[in-house]
Amino acid sequence: MASQGLTYDGCNFFRQRLVLATLSGKRVKIKGVRSREDNPGLRDFEASFIRLLDKVTNGSRIEINQTGTVLFYQPGLLYGGSVEHDCNPQRSIGYYLEALLMLAPFMKTSLKATLRGVTNDPTDPTVDLLKSTAVPLMKQFGIDGEGFDIKVVKRGMAPGGGGEVIFTCPVRRSIKPVQLTDPGKIKRIRGVAYSVRVSPQMANRIVDSARSILNQFLPDIYIYTDHMKGANSGKSPGFGLTLVAETLNGCFLSAEMSSTPQGQGDPVLPEDLGRNCTKLLLEEVYRVGSRTIDTRWLRGFVQSEPGAALDDPWPTGCVEGSARTALSVHDRVPQTH
Repeated sequence: MASQGLTYDGCNFFRQRLVLATLSGKRVKIKGVRSREDNPGLRDFEASFIRLLDKVTNGSRIEINQTGTVLFYQPGLLYGGSVEHDCNPQRSIGYYLEALLMLAPFMKTSLKATLRGVTNDPTDPTVDLLKSTAVPLMKQFGIDGEGFDIKVVKRGMAPGGGGEVIFTCPVRRSIKPVQLTDPGKIKRIRGVAYSVRVSPQMANRIVDSARSILNQFLPDIYIYTDHMKGANSGKSPGFGLTLVAETLNGCFLSAEMSSTPQGQGDPVLPEDLGRNCTKLLLEEVYRVGSRTIDTRWLRGFVQSEPGAALDDPWPTGCVEGSARTALSVHDRVPQTH
């Protein structure tokens, strides 16, 4: 099978196919990439992703036909080292960073990747979300140390970008098995409200609206603000919020929301963004926790329309004791696109 390679049709699971091919050493042929669309072939962000794979490997062979509808990829050795890459602004840095998180521990040398582009957009997992969920989860597999980190040097909102992220990861020849069958109860909620090229008060307004709901559930809540200025603020204005709930057993449940990119759609108020992002987090709690506990007291939050008045979240008998922290959740795997 390794000599014959694998053949796929269409562009679905594009990153997953190339990442798994790189880890397994199997060559892959992907044909019929948007062949029936008016604009057939690979998109610019997919071509940028292929160039990133070529930079972190040594000896890869990549062939693309004239129309871009057929891709042949024969992976080389995962080398690592110091890499710089300008990500296509059609997708955020998280689109590329998700793949590096899967590849970096198995490279020949430690990876230091400097990625430039859009750090936060409404489409892909943001850098803040990956830093607060994927990194601590990978540490449970034994991938840790001072050299394992995601650092936001510059923040760039869509569509202009201008952000910069440094991802460093040590090499691990093997990983520890992890058993996550009992997620445990939520013990704290952390978050970051960020803003660039707008008033610093935007982030403060987001925090106030989010805490107005979260304070009713548990006391250990801390949402810090991140306002970057000047050259570190990218090329486009915007703001957003990332929330992460951590459980007693070290699992993480996250939700995030960012403002509408400049020139695209209707603008959003920071108060609405904070409330809606909080509802997304509570909806995850409701969806997962309903399997193990009585979550009827959450319905007023997760079933109301954005901006609508919320039902009383504390029916009789739900306020006393540790009822506010008795939420069973599990780790949420970031969506891929």
